[in-house]
Amino acid sequence: MYRPKNTQERILHRLKIAQGHLKKVLKMMENNSYCIDIIHQSQAVQRALAEADALVLENHLKTCVVDHIKKGETETSIKEIMNVIKKNK
Repeated sequence: MYRPKNTQERILHRLKIAQGHLKKVLKMMENNSYCIDIIHQSQAVQRALAEADALVLENHLKTCVVDHIKKGETETSIKEIMNVIKKNK
């Protein structure tokens, strides 16, 4: 089984999984597959993207946010993250 080593590899791995699921959704639509099956596959795409987003955010917190705090730019990071959260709702 493939085990990504670093954060970038983990993010790319998740995105490739999402891409694979999306290709399957498109193929299912073209083949007029059962609607519920298409929805399940679409949900798999969304889960994979959500996991990728979580990894990107975790990386951002561990790197960029830490750098901003060290530079005294805490408000910048807070605003950025709040904007991301607000867009999710």
